Amino acid sequence: MALVTASARIKRIQRNSIGLITLGCAVNYIDRSTLSVANPLIRHDLGFSIAEMGLLLSAFLWAYAAFQLPAGALVDRLGPRKLLGAGMFVWSIAQAAGGFVGGFWQFVGARVFLGAGESPQFSGLVRVVRDWYNVRERGLPTGIGLCGSKLGPAIAPLILTALMLSFGWRWMFVVMGVVGIGVSLIWYAVYREPREIDLTADEKAYLSDGEVPTTADRVTWADWKHLFAYRATWGMVLGFFGEVYMGWVYQSWLPGYLEIERHMSIPNTGWIAGIPFAFGVIGSLGSGWSADYLARHGVSPVNSCKIPVVIGLVGMSGFTVVAALTPSTFVAVAAISTALLFSGMAGAMCWALASVIAPRHCTASLGSIQNCGGYIGGALAPAVTGFIVQDTGSFVPALLFSAALGMVCAMMYVFVVPGKPIDAAAFEPRVVTA
Repeated sequence: MALVTASARIKRIQRNSIGLITLGCAVNYIDRSTLSVANPLIRHDLGFSIAEMGLLLSAFLWAYAAFQLPAGALVDRLGPRKLLGAGMFVWSIAQAAGGFVGGFWQFVGARVFLGAGESPQFSGLVRVVRDWYNVRERGLPTGIGLCGSKLGPAIAPLILTALMLSFGWRWMFVVMGVVGIGVSLIWYAVYREPREIDLTADEKAYLSDGEVPTTADRVTWADWKHLFAYRATWGMVLGFFGEVYMGWVYQSWLPGYLEIERHMSIPNTGWIAGIPFAFGVIGSLGSGWSADYLARHGVSPVNSCKIPVVIGLVGMSGFTVVAALTPSTFVAVAAISTALLFSGMAGAMCWALASVIAPRHCTASLGSIQNCGGYIGGALAPAVTGFIVQDTGSFVPALLFSAALGMVCAMMYVFVVPGKPIDAAAFEPRVVTA
């Protein structure tokens, strides 16, 4: 089937959709960063130990991982417009509530609701890309959307430290909650599902690329369960476990690492901690462009995403070892920056992989199943790192463990995830091939 190009209307919808979802992802990650940026002050004001702070950092992640499974299926059934709008609103209320907590368990409750609200965000992103982009053009928009997950942490230390030092850590939480509520309302007002627009025949041909959805093109419980019968699903779950674990070692502990291991002051960590995440933006955008380039030049859409994932995981692991072993603070920050560049490469294409390997009506479902496995790793990372640091007095063993895990998980994408998509015919009659 010859590739049909996107119409002017489709291109406008694409720009608006990816722009808004990138903004949502950036706010998502800024909100996640509030606890790690305020780590020293919260420990001082509320009397938390390092191990308790590690458990608190993990509370969000366990909730986020648990809610992934229903969130993806709901995105596929109800659409990203409703689920992402509602999710942003809920997580923003929870974020603001963090400014009013008085103890450990109240804080845990706020973080649990933050995780529940954020759970549809990235499965919604991959469904938006699947709905509005041709299969050969999904790498770059996924990379752009996912760069919000690196842009947020890159600017978060500077913005949040300024808010925290000017108004206190409690008002920092409240301000970010108000911002998120505003973004949720804009998303719901602007975004539209394909079924809400009268598309032309050429526009439908561009979006479907040979798949002809029927009126029953909605994921069912049987479809969702059937995804677990595929090797691809389990390989993506196990592989993403390591990518997210490594990412959350840095996401949750980088300011604390710079303060404890490298003896930096809080104002200095406020801007230095943002530098590595800026490199993650480059990795995310670069891998998206690379995947589309490979797909346009004869590499299968699945393998065009797998290659950057494997390179990213191996590179992230290698430079994490450098950061762990160097005595130089400058070299450590440079190595962490390079590690997060590779993290941006791997993370974005893990999500792009879901958009090209899943049947159309199961895209968000497979993405969220993968993300559940990933965020079990993410939930373990802050707590495991906190206990290792408390027991050994150093971040070095924690970083080396993270690097070894990343190498193992890279092999999951090499040897377990196949180079072809899941057979859509097994899910008929909901998706039929033209």
